[in-house]
Amino acid sequence: MLSRILGSTAILAGLGMAAPAAAETTLHILHINDLHSRIQPINRFDSTCPAEDDAAGECFGGVARIATAVNQIRAELEAAGENVIVLDAGDQYQGSLFFTTYRGAAAGEFMEAIGFDAMALGNHEFNNGPEGLLPLLDAVSFPVVSGNLDVTQDPTLNGRVGDTVVLDVNGTQVGIVSALTLDTQEISSPGESVAFEAEVEALQADVDALTAEGVEIIIALTHVGLPADIRIAEAVTGIDVIVGGHSHTYLSQDDPDRDGPYPTFISNPEGMMVPIVQAYAYSKYLGHLEVTFDDAGEVLYAEGNTMLLDASVTPDEGIAARVAELAGPIEEMMGEVVGETVEFIEGDRSVCRAMECPMGNLVADAMLDRVADQGIQIAIANGGGLRASIDAGEVTMGEVFTVLPFQNTLATFQLTGAGVLAALENGVSQVEEGAGRFPQVSGLRFVWNPAAEPGSRIVSAEVDMGGTWEALDPEATYGVVSNNFMRGGGDGYSVFARDAVNAYDFGPGLEEVAATYIGENSPYTPYTDGRISTAE
Repeated sequence: MLSRILGSTAILAGLGMAAPAAAETTLHILHINDLHSRIQPINRFDSTCPAEDDAAGECFGGVARIATAVNQIRAELEAAGENVIVLDAGDQYQGSLFFTTYRGAAAGEFMEAIGFDAMALGNHEFNNGPEGLLPLLDAVSFPVVSGNLDVTQDPTLNGRVGDTVVLDVNGTQVGIVSALTLDTQEISSPGESVAFEAEVEALQADVDALTAEGVEIIIALTHVGLPADIRIAEAVTGIDVIVGGHSHTYLSQDDPDRDGPYPTFISNPEGMMVPIVQAYAYSKYLGHLEVTFDDAGEVLYAEGNTMLLDASVTPDEGIAARVAELAGPIEEMMGEVVGETVEFIEGDRSVCRAMECPMGNLVADAMLDRVADQGIQIAIANGGGLRASIDAGEVTMGEVFTVLPFQNTLATFQLTGAGVLAALENGVSQVEEGAGRFPQVSGLRFVWNPAAEPGSRIVSAEVDMGGTWEALDPEATYGVVSNNFMRGGGDGYSVFARDAVNAYDFGPGLEEVAATYIGENSPYTPYTDGRISTAE
């Protein structure tokens, strides 16, 4: 069980809560979010960790460590008569060659083996369309929920994804409601047959329905991000706990480098404090929240922490063996050395979704280099398409796939300068929310003002016209390279879908383009050069 931190009870009492009474119901919630196909252990840069580094104790996470931690904690608590549930807040899909190879079947197999009780859909679960969910859904026996989706018109998901679920935990009824970020319509591929509802309204309706059925303990298992979870807690009555994902937020009780406290408490419309938890991403941490409820299902007390799954956690032998078996067919590809980098290449989401970053420059430069002889002057890549950093030294194809896991292809087209400006405005419109649309560029440099209103943030933009920087001309036509996801309107780049001329979306894979560029420029030296800057 989690050790109590001195002061926790006093803090909660100051929020209008009391320490737990022995007769009340206590529930332990073990949870992960945003695994992103990190089936194997990861290194400190969130990339797949080589076996020799794992053996040296330098790696974290992986499903075999999750299994060990969950099984040990669950066994100890259940032996003591405690109530335990295991939850996943979405985004099992996309992020490594395991997803590229097994399309969700491996994720489902390991979730089933670990023994999850429920899962919320994440936006990446729709990356291959609604039918892409079948490998996962067919492999699991536990419920998968997403309460603000209407899937009744989709033959693939109708009857397979529910609004809510009620878990019977040793005779205690625990209701699960759920919501998926509305951005999924732009950043993934749910298709026209899946309808989305506003999160707050959908959650309130589901909470009211469960309450009417006599369910008194209600957990919101969400994939909307911490800022939206806070808004939900402030607006919806009847939610007792929020277990979230999507924003990859590292909450901790005691780590000074945390993004926020674990749990984070927010007051609901009735003045009750709602604990919100999240456990970063990529299987690096397991969250463990202990909540005590009174007879009416109101939260009396909540505490917990995120547990670092480092080398001190011995991987489950059976699951580790199965991971190794499934990894066999892809090890040769993953281990292929494509080049070398002189220094660490920064690709962290906190950087690449907010400013010029070395990984963004590498990928955008590689894109432009590949098609410069086709009359293309500008490359625009979405920062959210960059999923990891790369350490100094040899660069393997597996590392490149981890950075660029989406199997996007190069897309080339012509666009007016006014269209390019609209694309840049879209790219910087949601920086405060950490949105993946932030533009990493090549052949282009721009200045933006984060204090201005979205839609009017671009101060200036220039294009490299054969070695001379010229102001972006709204009336001129430019050759642009992006990726097929953005060209189709993904991440809010509707201007690409609407106004592109002579579009070709079926170029080489982005991971192959980046790997070739690294090889041709090896040893590669990462850099930033001020191509993206903010107004004073």
